[in-house]
Amino acid sequence: MTDIAPSQLSDHALPGKRVLVREDFNVPLSDGAVASDARIEAALPTIRTCIEGGAAVILVSHLGRPTEGDFDPEQSLAPVADHLSRALDIPVPLVRDWRGGVDVAPGGVVLLENVRFEPGEAANDDGLARALASLCDLFVMDAFATAHRAHASTHGVAKFAPAVCAGPLMAAELDALGRALEAPQRPLVAIVGGAKVSTKLELLESLAGIADRIIVGGGIANTFVLAAGNPVGASLVEPSLAETAMRIAKRVDVPLPVDVMTAPAIDANVPAVLRRPGEVGERDMILDIGPGTARAWRDGLAEAGTIIWNGPLGVFEFDQFGEGTRLIAEGVAEAEAFSIAGGGDTIAAIDKYGVREGISYISTGGGAFLEFVERGTLPAVEILKTRAR
Repeated sequence: MTDIAPSQLSDHALPGKRVLVREDFNVPLSDGAVASDARIEAALPTIRTCIEGGAAVILVSHLGRPTEGDFDPEQSLAPVADHLSRALDIPVPLVRDWRGGVDVAPGGVVLLENVRFEPGEAANDDGLARALASLCDLFVMDAFATAHRAHASTHGVAKFAPAVCAGPLMAAELDALGRALEAPQRPLVAIVGGAKVSTKLELLESLAGIADRIIVGGGIANTFVLAAGNPVGASLVEPSLAETAMRIAKRVDVPLPVDVMTAPAIDANVPAVLRRPGEVGERDMILDIGPGTARAWRDGLAEAGTIIWNGPLGVFEFDQFGEGTRLIAEGVAEAEAFSIAGGGDTIAAIDKYGVREGISYISTGGGAFLEFVERGTLPAVEILKTRAR
């Protein structure tokens, strides 16, 4: 990472300025209405700051994965515009044809139609980026969850806008990640769960260089268990990456489970059976860490100075395979360490076990969170830093 920090919204005078804010309104819809407004609620403080500062506010976001160039009414941001109008208590028109300019007065807000309808968005087309930049005096990148994508509305526009900065949501993410990665309180414990080592190989390799301990769970743990010479039965595992797991384990402390919960199938009606690692049968699937392992790892978290968490420890959607994730979640929440968690399944587990208040920072990004931990930066962050030089 460079030492240059992005400019922030508080560094800029807002009265009379046209401010283009990239937010993440990729929200679930149901029957033409917003089904979960968590991402909208998270963006409201930034939008209100711009309104109260006297800016003319233009919001831009994507929704879903429509085909570029084709308007799809089911992926229109119209329900988001309606929701914002109620939340802000002012009209928030949806503007579909914005290339000729946008009519918005200081103190007002408009929302551009789904930017992924625009040809060139995913390709980071300079023409689209310049068109977006022409709408504003200041571009505010506030959508951390999309910052790992070098798209026209997240990266390209920042090359051409008169001035650029990180929004409060973005700045908070960068502050939290910087605290966890750049100068962490020791010991630094990383918790990494998930189905496959291959999907998080870069993450594990990166963490092996900075963490004092990596706790692995899910299918990822099975590969480490196999690499240590233990049977894994019919469990999800990647034998071809066993040597990689061994290499990582030589660089950093990766504790192996002393007991596991198994079953012949992933089913809500199938009971979990406790096994020692060496006792896993050919038809057994390892679906959770065992209680002895969970308690030991939970107790160890009390000594951590920093905790980074991404991924559950087992198939927590079924309660009989969720005790490992529950105990670890409680351990993270109870620890005095600075803790940061990210990823959809991780947040689902946090909410299932009611430990949200105990986590120091919950990242809004899934892929962005992972990529930042892996590489120390993101495309949208780098362009903001470049413009700050």
